[in-house]
Amino acid sequence: MAWVYLVIAGISEIVWAIGLKEAHGFTILVPSTVSIVFIVVSFFLFAKAMVEIPIGTAYAIFTGIGAAGTAIVGILLFDEGAGAGKLFFLLLLLVGIVGLKLADGKGESE
Repeated sequence: MAWVYLVIAGISEIVWAIGLKEAHGFTILVPSTVSIVFIVVSFFLFAKAMVEIPIGTAYAIFTGIGAAGTAIVGILLFDEGAGAGKLFFLLLLLVGIVGLKLADGKGESE
């Protein structure tokens, strides 16, 4: 269940990051509220995940999902650049996230 918490926490990070962009410095109520709610949700789930997942692995995956997901949403929804270099390093980041998950065997977390 810890891995589910961690993935949902990472996705929640994407939501609050988008909310921050749309809140325009906390001047628009709905996206500001969405951001605050999802910040709380993401950190709560992240903390729950760290009960079973080592902190280094959990933090790298949490921030990796948030960073990669937010960059992808920026490309798709906000017309941010998607050059070959950016796409290559996003792919590298995603490979690293998967690699950390695979490398975190059961015996390593105890």
